[in-house]
Amino acid sequence: MNGSLLNLLQAGGYILYVRHGEATVGEDLSNPDFKNCYTQRNLSEQGRRQAIYYGQNLRNLQIPISYPVQTSPFCRTIETAILALGRLNIQIDPFWFQVSRLSGNRTATEQQSILDSIQSRLEVIPPEGRNIVIIAHNFPTEIGLGEIPDMGTVIIRPRGQGKGYEVIAKLSLIDILNLERY
Repeated sequence: MNGSLLNLLQAGGYILYVRHGEATVGEDLSNPDFKNCYTQRNLSEQGRRQAIYYGQNLRNLQIPISYPVQTSPFCRTIETAILALGRLNIQIDPFWFQVSRLSGNRTATEQQSILDSIQSRLEVIPPEGRNIVIIAHNFPTEIGLGEIPDMGTVIIRPRGQGKGYEVIAKLSLIDILNLERY
């Protein structure tokens, strides 16, 4: 990799797959009502602070973003995106709910179908000089992008439709805040 990670992100061409901020303890209902936040886990106060800090840091580091930012329909991902990047800058994409379904009891065929759809979306090359941001969920261990900490970011270099993608880095929130060192 030529240049620092920060320089690469400032030039654009990457996907930043971000896990939402810290959520409250508990479980989502098995069939959450996306219009009713009481049926799902939501951001904790710490999660709200993480989201605000994350967005401030992206702006301070002058990392160009392609808007709108994509989010899962869960309240915690929407709130993370709003706090980090502003209400007008998000687009709720029901597809990203599928990541949370990977943790459930799925057949190998169902799981592979979800992973194939995710791969297709992670192959999309961002607009020139910009980075795509997706705010969604953690993956189960050793599946897809694997475990991601609260407000962690997986930096992905898409190769184009049907050509796959490359994971460049997996960063914690602390790593993002110290991106100048990478």
